[in-house]
Amino acid sequence: MLTMKDFVPENDPVLRLEAEKVEFPLSDENKELIKEMRLFLINSQDEQMAEKYDLRAGVGLAAPQLGVSKQIFAVYLMGYDEDGNETEADLDMVFINPRIKRHSVKQAAIKEGEGCLSVPRDVPGLVPRPKRVTIEFQDVKGDTYEMKLQDFEAIVVQHELDHLKGIMFYDHINQENPWLSQGIELI
Repeated sequence: MLTMKDFVPENDPVLRLEAEKVEFPLSDENKELIKEMRLFLINSQDEQMAEKYDLRAGVGLAAPQLGVSKQIFAVYLMGYDEDGNETEADLDMVFINPRIKRHSVKQAAIKEGEGCLSVPRDVPGLVPRPKRVTIEFQDVKGDTYEMKLQDFEAIVVQHELDHLKGIMFYDHINQENPWLSQGIELI
């Protein structure tokens, strides 16, 4: 089981590399990595598991964060109903060799700013990203899909995709005025 000790430190050079494309069929090593990444996200969102294993909650995880320079990331967004009860996950997917095909001109950002499992500190500021994206990716079988995402889901996917390009979320923050929201829809 993955824990926080499996994450590379924020200054590890692997986090600044362009990740390598994944070949199909997947190796047993890649299959195990994908299984563990998804399980980490599920466990990190479970209060009891997170407390027991000292896990920071996360909704996305990219292979480079574990020191593996491969174009793989997992997203697990737990769904909630109107009363705040958990439902099936809104987005539970592994993206392999992803790329953004189209994106909106309209920018959006999470109003509290973004965080990252690889960055164990607060980094204040808005992270402007396209509000809508169309992403093309392969699944674990190697089949190619195209998915349209918007708002929070689009932001999460772009954050993880940045990890595959060697980009950290704080690279997008306006250094002179971190909370500048002009022309950015806050989510």
